[in-house]
Amino acid sequence: MADRTLDASGLQCPMPLLKTKLELNSMEAGQELEVVATDSGSARDIPAFIKLSRHSLVSTAEAGGEYRFVIKCGG
Repeated sequence: MADRTLDASGLQCPMPLLKTKLELNSMEAGQELEVVATDSGSARDIPAFIKLSRHSLVSTAEAGGEYRFVIKCGG
């Protein structure tokens, strides 16, 4: 279970990614953030950002147009 959940449902690109970045910046290393988004661009943008950051992607899932990501905040 994630430490925090960010509901970015209904937001269009690039807002889910920007809100994810802001939320991660306010978290401590080791905490997990669950992001829920409905914008299909999130399926590409969020994992691409994580690869270039100090954070790690724990899991991803897609069902019925809803994308879920669990991200572990890096140090």
